[in-house]
Amino acid sequence: MDIFAGFAIGFFAWVLVRCVLTGFYTVDQNQRAVKTVFGRAERLGNLTTLDDPIAASLRDDEKERYRYPQVRVIMPGGPYFMWPWEKVHKVSIATETANMAFDPESPTANHGGTVLEAVTKDQLNTGLTGQIRYQVSDRNLYAYLFGVGNPIAHVMGYFVSVLRERIATFEAPDKDTTAVITVEGISINDLRKNLRDLNEHMDNECRCSEARYGIRLDASLITGIDPPAEVESALAAINTAHNQVSSDISLATAAADQRIVLSRRAVEIETLKAEAEIEPLRRLASQLTELKRSGSAAMNAYVRNVNLDLLSQANRVIEEAKA
Repeated sequence: MDIFAGFAIGFFAWVLVRCVLTGFYTVDQNQRAVKTVFGRAERLGNLTTLDDPIAASLRDDEKERYRYPQVRVIMPGGPYFMWPWEKVHKVSIATETANMAFDPESPTANHGGTVLEAVTKDQLNTGLTGQIRYQVSDRNLYAYLFGVGNPIAHVMGYFVSVLRERIATFEAPDKDTTAVITVEGISINDLRKNLRDLNEHMDNECRCSEARYGIRLDASLITGIDPPAEVESALAAINTAHNQVSSDISLATAAADQRIVLSRRAVEIETLKAEAEIEPLRRLASQLTELKRSGSAAMNAYVRNVNLDLLSQANRVIEEAKA
């Protein structure tokens, strides 16, 4: 009887500790949680990520591959309760920053996670530096917790592959169609001048990471593109010559534009002078037309007044003698 009583007391003590004392939990403000029952996450009916707007970033051939069930997300708060056969998986959704050369599976890669190497279209091995900001997506926690073994490694691998492909095929947009001289075949120059376009392209291409791996890339910031040391001096000389030629072209264009403006101004002035000379003749024609409409007497009176005005201004008058 004493053994049975001791067993019962021990059992109830275990239940008290396991179910009551350790069965309560809380979720912090920057956390989200998912509960599993016998290892299966609590789901929202038959809903999947394809029913969420994040699936719009996936290609048609990717939608079936990255079709994850939507799970019930436990929001910040508590205390909550769980049974012994249940388990709570908490994740932080705070925005984190990482060097874009960081390799989670091999920290010594890419020069210790500091410089990422990529080959340009003209076969130059260049070094890239920069950072990315990412955040765990609470809209696809199943992919982050259960669908992918190491989500951040997948995201970094995808980001690096897209970036290297972009570097290898990058061509500067033709923004100036009137340029007389361009530097062709030097893709590092193009990359440096179009860092903003490159960063925007990476943001757009990596938007699907939320639906793929449950991690949303907030932004990518490529800050440096460095060519190999052996071509740095040659590239600097080419850039200097290109800048000098561009400066000379700009000065010549400005001088030509100034002459064009002055020529247009001169034409406007001469046009105004001609109109000023023509205007009295137009007014005289208008007056004569009105006098003609008034009758021959008004016209004769006008001619007589004009003759008298001319005679008053003349120093000598020659009159034809009548035979």
